[in-house]
Amino acid sequence: MFASADDFLRSPQVRDSNCVITDVQMPGMSGLELQNRLLAEGHHVPLIFITAFPEERVRRQAMSAGAVGFLSKPFDGNDMIDCIDKALNRAG
Repeated sequence: MFASADDFLRSPQVRDSNCVITDVQMPGMSGLELQNRLLAEGHHVPLIFITAFPEERVRRQAMSAGAVGFLSKPFDGNDMIDCIDKALNRAG
């Protein structure tokens, strides 16, 4: 776990991650901004988004950029497990 998206991006784990679970709304960099930065830097790690404020526009943006899941809080734990399975299968 990281205190912020910036902390994650500065860490060595950014290269070794097989899946990233991120909130859409975070202090500083948003989850969508994190996704864009990862892609721009050549890190095609599968992302799972969680949010308490589901907006269809945001969901479409995240999914079209390659997210493997977009879960609205509260969500069923099995839905998260399904997303993680999908992410790990995609990561190889």
